[in-house]
Amino acid sequence: MDQINWGIIGCGDVTEVKSGQAFNKVPHSSLVAVMRRDAEKAADYAKRHNVPAWYDDADALINDPNVNAIYVATPPGSHADYAIRAMRAGKPVYVEKPMARNTAECEAMSQVSRETGMPLFVAFYRRALPYFLKIKELIDTNVIGDIRYVRIQLNWQPAARELGEGPEPNWRVSPDISGGGLFHDLASHQFDFLEYVLGPIKAANGISRNQAGLYEADDIAMANFEFQSGVLGIGSWCFTVNKEQRLEQTEFVGSKGKLSFSFFEKYFIRVETETGVANYDIPFPEHVQQPLIELIVKDLRGEGNSPSTGETGARANELIDWITGS
Repeated sequence: MDQINWGIIGCGDVTEVKSGQAFNKVPHSSLVAVMRRDAEKAADYAKRHNVPAWYDDADALINDPNVNAIYVATPPGSHADYAIRAMRAGKPVYVEKPMARNTAECEAMSQVSRETGMPLFVAFYRRALPYFLKIKELIDTNVIGDIRYVRIQLNWQPAARELGEGPEPNWRVSPDISGGGLFHDLASHQFDFLEYVLGPIKAANGISRNQAGLYEADDIAMANFEFQSGVLGIGSWCFTVNKEQRLEQTEFVGSKGKLSFSFFEKYFIRVETETGVANYDIPFPEHVQQPLIELIVKDLRGEGNSPSTGETGARANELIDWITGS
């Protein structure tokens, strides 16, 4: 491909700033069509973002001759369906994370990618963000020595939309749509990046439960995991604490020190060794998916390789399935 002309299936909130505008800011890339089942909202999005075409039918967008690559930005429950339809139509696919609701759906998508030869990418954009690449650099250069273990802590209070108080229901806490709850949504980013930095996780187990009964999905999870390298990991995720208990931090503990950082809330990286403390503050770009989209466009043009593919993206779902017993 020379010019990558994108069509978005599901031009909702995630596409407003994180991704949608980035397609027009990457060389050899353009956003030429969008689709949403609500025709009025699709037309509004197209007008506000100067997109030439809009649809309220996915097949119409997929079969648009001006579209040669598809971005599936719907909730996970429809990822497999739309991605498979697009690949069978001969168009590469970039799909939101988590890749799908479970490992089986991910494998079905990857199988069609192999059968059709159509590339499949997943929006684990932290693999391309400068903030997270700095973390990887610090680990790769042995600043804190040999990694002994990883610890993830995430405590959040319920948001209004999760309590049914927002303008629209939150699909993230509806297992039929999301595949699980907020653990599925957020831990997928964490496990994907941990494997990017430390290599494959060979074993993981845990437990997840619904303690507070605020919604259908589980609201707490605990996990233990082991990397093939021998590094151990532990994690806890609780989404029903009060605001005073709010905490989101991940730590790499090594033979020479410790590296602490946040996946979602702050732009800090703190490195503690016997020589002192070093702090790094690397803000995210305006469109957080733009660096990864640029690499995907280069991949489609034969100029490089994307660090996030269907094969790597499916791993997060597999690990979460192991932990939750799904």
